[in-house]
Amino acid sequence: MSLPRRTKQSDPVCLNFHESCLRMSDVQLLQGPHWLNDQIISFYFEYLERVKYKNNSEMLFVSPEVTQCMKLVSEDELTTLLNQLDAASKMFILFALNDNTTTLAGGTHWSLFALSRPEKTFFHFDSHSNQNSEAAHQFMQQVKDALHCKKFNLKSVKCLQQANSYDCGIHVLCMADNIADHVNRFECIEDVALLHQDAVKGKRSELLKLIHTLGGKLG
Repeated sequence: MSLPRRTKQSDPVCLNFHESCLRMSDVQLLQGPHWLNDQIISFYFEYLERVKYKNNSEMLFVSPEVTQCMKLVSEDELTTLLNQLDAASKMFILFALNDNTTTLAGGTHWSLFALSRPEKTFFHFDSHSNQNSEAAHQFMQQVKDALHCKKFNLKSVKCLQQANSYDCGIHVLCMADNIADHVNRFECIEDVALLHQDAVKGKRSELLKLIHTLGGKLG
């Protein structure tokens, strides 16, 4: 369940963080049983890259908006986009993947798609019975040549399953942090530990505290 997007006049900015802008309606998604939108996921990915794991230059976190763009552009445009991200120099790349197939906002499910160059593998983490398995396969086919990973395989990884219909985005954020921590310590994605349910349950409160700590106005 998602909240309707309001006008700018009735939806003030709560936080500007580098390239991310969170409005009141975005933050409110964290205060109830709501499906997370692109803005919240983009903000947290940017926080992980710019703050929590800023000392690891081999990791790249790709926002939902950019991931969606990669799914739909031509080969030349995709190459240009990846060059702008300096993706060729990154050993580990994490993507927030949605099952949306259009340029319009939408979709019904988030999952986490990851590239590990040292392991020559694409990994897919899906918190709802591999609902995004086809989307993951199609995305791999779209990007593998441009990422110079033509012979890499796709591996579906067992992960904690969501207990409701709306926490897929929360699982993606928890898994991204968990995988990045594992990469930091072991320089691989294989054998990353399963999430604990408590981490998922506490993530919304953790995100609200983080936004407040970074100067966000929560109302």
